[in-house]
Order: sequence, then C-alpha cells, then structure tokens
Amino acid sequence: MQNDFPSGFASTLDEQFMQRCLFLAAKGLGATYPNPLVGCVIVHQGKIIGEGWHKKAGTPHAEVNAIEAVEDKKLLKTSTLYVNLEPCAHYGKTPPCADLILKYQIPKVVIGTRDPHDQVAGKGIEKLQKAGCDVVLNVLEKEAAFLNRRFFCFHQKKRPYIILKWAQTEDHFLGPKLTAKTNGSVFWITGALAQQRVHQWRSEEQAIMVGVQTVIEDDPQLTTRHWEGKNPLRFVLDPNDRIPSQAKMLTDEFPTYLLNKEKKDSLSPQKTKKVTNFYSAKSILETLFKLNIQSVIIEGGAYTLNSFLKENLWDEIRLFQSTTKLEEGISAPEINLIPQNKEQLGEDQLFVYYAL
Repeated sequence: MQNDFPSGFASTLDEQFMQRCLFLAAKGLGATYPNPLVGCVIVHQGKIIGEGWHKKAGTPHAEVNAIEAVEDKKLLKTSTLYVNLEPCAHYGKTPPCADLILKYQIPKVVIGTRDPHDQVAGKGIEKLQKAGCDVVLNVLEKEAAFLNRRFFCFHQKKRPYIILKWAQTEDHFLGPKLTAKTNGSVFWITGALAQQRVHQWRSEEQAIMVGVQTVIEDDPQLTTRHWEGKNPLRFVLDPNDRIPSQAKMLTDEFPTYLLNKEKKDSLSPQKTKKVTNFYSAKSILETLFKLNIQSVIIEGGAYTLNSFLKENLWDEIRLFQSTTKLEEGISAPEINLIPQNKEQLGEDQLFVYYAL
C-alpha cells in the first residue's frame, strides 16, 4: 500500500525497465538506511541479462549486483543499464558505481532521478557524460522520487520523513478516558490484520516515537514481534523524566532514546538526548536529524499527534478507523483531507494521506 507509485502504467520500453528497477529497489525497504533504495536492470537487445538491488548498507550497490549477475560480461559493451537513482561517484563503504559502469564500457545509462545527497548531486551523471556515455534522465522521475521519499526528505528538508499513525473509533475517539480504563489494560481499537500491518510498517522505518503518557498508560513495546523484520529505534518524548523505571522499553534488549529537557544519565543501553524546546515539533525533529534518522513513525497519543499537525510537520498520515463506537473518550485529531489511498483490513478501514 504505502509504496504504490503515483502514476503506475509504464508506456515505453524505458519506462517498463525502470518500473522493474523500482520493484527491485523496494525489496530493500527498511534495510538500507542510511542509503537509498536502488534497483538496477541491464538490458541487451530488449532482454534483461542482469538485475540486482541494494540489499543492506555496507553491502554492494544495485549496479554492482546487476553487473555481477550478467553471465557474459562481453555483452555489457552493447547493453543499456537502467537504475532508478543516479549512480554514485564517490568512495564510501563501497567504490563508485559510475566508475564500475565505465570500467565495463556500458554505453548507455537510463536514470530515474538525480541523487540529492551532497556527495553525489549530479556528479555521477557528469562523470558518465564526460566519458562519452549516453545518459537518459528522468524516466519515471516522479515514481523514483516517491519511492525514495524518506531519503529525499532527509537530504532536502534536513529532517526525517514523518509518518503520523493512529487508530480511531467510528465516532472518532483514540480510546476511552483514562478513568475508564481498567487495570492498566490496553484498549485495542483495531483487529489483528491492522495490528500486523502496523508491525510491518515498523520494520520499514528507521525510528518510532511516542509521548511518555502513552508509555505510562499502555506500556508498549513498539517492536516488530508480529512481523519478520528489524525493530525501529524507539524514541520517547519525556521532557520531565516521568517514564516508569520498569517500562518494557527500558527493560528489554532493544535500544531506546529518551528525549528530555536536560541530558541525564540513564539505564544502559538506554540513551538520553536533550531537546532544546519541547513545545516545538521542529526542535524535536532537529534532534532526530542530528542522530541521522531518515524516517519516523509517530504513534501518538493525541497531544503528540496534534503538535505535529499544528506545525504542519508531517509527510504521511496512516489512519485506521474501526466500527467500534465509544460515545466518549479521548478525541482523535481532526483532519479535513481527502485520502489518496483506501484499504479494507478485516473490519477496519485504512486511509492514507500524503502531504504532496
């Protein structure tokens, strides 16, 4: 759902092969941070002879994997390489992909979109063109940018890509009032399918954030225990150091950052970071940016969600609505938007909004 591309149908051969690059690139979602999602296809006389994608940071890039997959390397001299993001031209944990393309004398390269990273930003394209390579730009550019919207947001806006997520009842409540809850139990609004989807989302993003009141009331784990994948880095907005010492997020083996007004020592392996202004969502995001967080799911509660909505600091909203009614409780955030995507998950409806 969340990685459906805006336009969809590929009408030309270049677009069809680029669509394949996007499909391959998406396989790395959640595993490539801080690197972007990249897929690569090598075509000879209209036939794919090699393909690959970037699987994990520190491992070979998509172009390397695609070239390696070509059995007869002699064909590369008369082939076209398709890639959804500009090939890198700098040395990082791996050598420049632009140099590898030139090494094998691939005569034509078709690129989805330029790389916004300062170390690339047109340098890969320039290197290929100066060496005489025929470079075709901006094939399915909108779709390519959308796939890497987290990476683009981080490098262009200097903040993480923000996903606001919440579940509400049919009459628009996030849950019962605190006085109506019994024995500290969690009030589940959505069913099992929606809950599993949330765990899938967590595996795809770099971080997850909640306010300390959510920890006090629900004691969540914020892990991917119902989906195979890496747990996101957990952040708790806790300006006055109110988090219970026995909270699950402080006692399990997974790391958590506590965002406080004053930086303090805390339980290992937990970490604390000072936030300059807790009354500003922008200040909170500046702290995450300094920690190189490219994407964050913000799961509430109401005060935290409304803070980001009020400052218009969001890129995506994922809203579940159930058939449950409460008649009274904690009011859900009010938004007057038209969803770009809708999906039925059991008895629950999922609405997705993009700040396009």
